[in-house]
Amino acid sequence: MAKAKKSKAKDKREAFIRNIAEVQWQQFPGHFGGALSKPLVMPDTENARHIDYRISMYQPMAYVQPHVHKVQEQIYHVIEGEGLMELDGKKQVMRKHDYVFISPGVVHAMYNTGTSDLIFLVVTTPVDDEAPE
Repeated sequence: MAKAKKSKAKDKREAFIRNIAEVQWQQFPGHFGGALSKPLVMPDTENARHIDYRISMYQPMAYVQPHVHKVQEQIYHVIEGEGLMELDGKKQVMRKHDYVFISPGVVHAMYNTGTSDLIFLVVTTPVDDEAPE
């Protein structure tokens, strides 16, 4: 009985309020030239089970290489700047207030082709890209 209480307490997650300044910028694998992100809510930072939420800042000429997700869905929402979003080989300009939904299986990449920092939010779900068994 004590074990059940202990594991239940471990699984308990609290609501919280944080400030973005508390989180360090990181350059994740596959990101180049000053393509930085702050992992705001994800399993490694806040014990999130179903969502990966981050803000990204790409300096001019920075990019994430083309890649694909097996089961994950993503939303990119541009806050500032402009760049090119590539979806299955087709590139389209994205600017402030533009957002894109990316289905699993779509090869995608983001490039800062502008003259200032490109800042955007990224929401990914589920957090793991493995197909459920």
